[in-house]
Amino acid sequence: MVIGAGIAGLSAAIRLATAGSVLVVTKEELAESNTAYAQGGIAVAMGGDEDVALHLEDTIAAGDGLVNRDAAAMLVEQGPKRVEELLAWGTAFDREDGELLRTREGAHSLSRILHANGDATGREIAVSLLRHAREMAAEGGRIELMEWATSVDLLVEDGRVVGATLLDGEGGLRVVRSNAVLLASGGAGQVYSDTTNPAVATGDGIAMAYRAGAAVSDMEFYQFHPTAFSAAGAPRFLLSEALRGEGAYLVNVKGERFMERYHPLLELAPRDVVARAITSEGMDGPVYLDMRHVKKDLHARFPGISGFLAKHHLELARDLVPVRPAAHYFMGGVTTDVHGRTTLPGLYAAGEVACTGVHGANRLASNSLLEGLVFGALAAETMIVERNSPNTSHRSDAVPAEANGSTSEAVTERWIAELRAMMWKYAGLLRDGDGLHEAKRQLEALAVTKPRGISRRAIEARNLHMVAELIVAAALGRKESRGAHYRSDFPMHDASAKHSNMHEGKLRFVA
Repeated sequence: MVIGAGIAGLSAAIRLATAGSVLVVTKEELAESNTAYAQGGIAVAMGGDEDVALHLEDTIAAGDGLVNRDAAAMLVEQGPKRVEELLAWGTAFDREDGELLRTREGAHSLSRILHANGDATGREIAVSLLRHAREMAAEGGRIELMEWATSVDLLVEDGRVVGATLLDGEGGLRVVRSNAVLLASGGAGQVYSDTTNPAVATGDGIAMAYRAGAAVSDMEFYQFHPTAFSAAGAPRFLLSEALRGEGAYLVNVKGERFMERYHPLLELAPRDVVARAITSEGMDGPVYLDMRHVKKDLHARFPGISGFLAKHHLELARDLVPVRPAAHYFMGGVTTDVHGRTTLPGLYAAGEVACTGVHGANRLASNSLLEGLVFGALAAETMIVERNSPNTSHRSDAVPAEANGSTSEAVTERWIAELRAMMWKYAGLLRDGDGLHEAKRQLEALAVTKPRGISRRAIEARNLHMVAELIVAAALGRKESRGAHYRSDFPMHDASAKHSNMHEGKLRFVA
């Protein structure tokens, strides 16, 4: 069973189907995932060994002392081969005169970002993987695609994961058994009130894995994208880092560029640096992206962004565009090795839900799609080798619904909104001990009124609460500032760089 149908889940499912039957479960329609919202592109070193080596060093530098070098090496070395597979499966990356177009983003030493349809790379990859999976199914491949199903909990027997309980699209609970489960359910941006993530990103995989007894790591490291659209009443639409890669400036309310005061790489500094700089400059008024000086066809290069801005009567070539940071990508997650194994037998994880340490404390721009592609494939290969028993058909059993009542949808929505606002205020981009302790206190109070029942939103509310607790606990424990985790009461690095690890309610820091 694969829970999630983004780049990691579909990359894995395509391989798993060569060795047995595989069920792919997704909460909404297929191709609706964090993958589909990735604008900027996929970072891949297609220029040979020197490019691969530089990509590795760029990844390690961005991770601020906590990157697992073995995982990062696996990522950059296997990346070109996996992207070649995408090309073979019909992924249409942008080209000029037949050559793949490459752009540069923050903290990259070279232009190595491939993009598709200007700023719709994730959606193009998701569509091409889904098309390939459906072709396999039509040709007799053993892939079953199950839409509109919410994962409730993992099924554990004798210390091993043997399936999951699902809420199907008609509101019925079912227990589905399988000989292995891969979590590829994405991130948890919805734990914050301001996020670039879609509504599906509620941390389900992380919460289910932790409840089942798996360890999680680096939960304090949530990356806040520096440039989300910021206008009253408008969604926090992602304004890709590729805009700055193509020459956009950041200017304050006075119209002054300010990044030279914060980092020598200016607008292409690591994301945590840029996000905090924007937050600091924003104390005195709005911060803007300025592309008025860039002499390119910006509408052709960024059609999705241009279309969104047009709805708000703005143009990249003509106007200053207001921006602010928003929760974007989870470096932490379910603890895995580079082959997708979690600490719980029978359970694997890949993509944003997993933590291999490949991103360390701060993800390098556009490494996320590559992560899903590479580690989804590696997890599938491991699952095939380690499968617990001969492959059999998935068994699906109905289970009775709860009889103890359910919280109304309106009350559930208010509860979720309160949690998200609290997390943004006390455990967001800027943190301190007092605020984190207040977050912990409020989470304890929210636990008492946690929504009940088996509706999708009640399940998501419980998962968001668990993820929030894990973030706050890890952030309280890390008494330093590193990467995406910034504490104003501990602004300096600790001398020893260690990963946080949470297991069965106990927080440890390990090398």
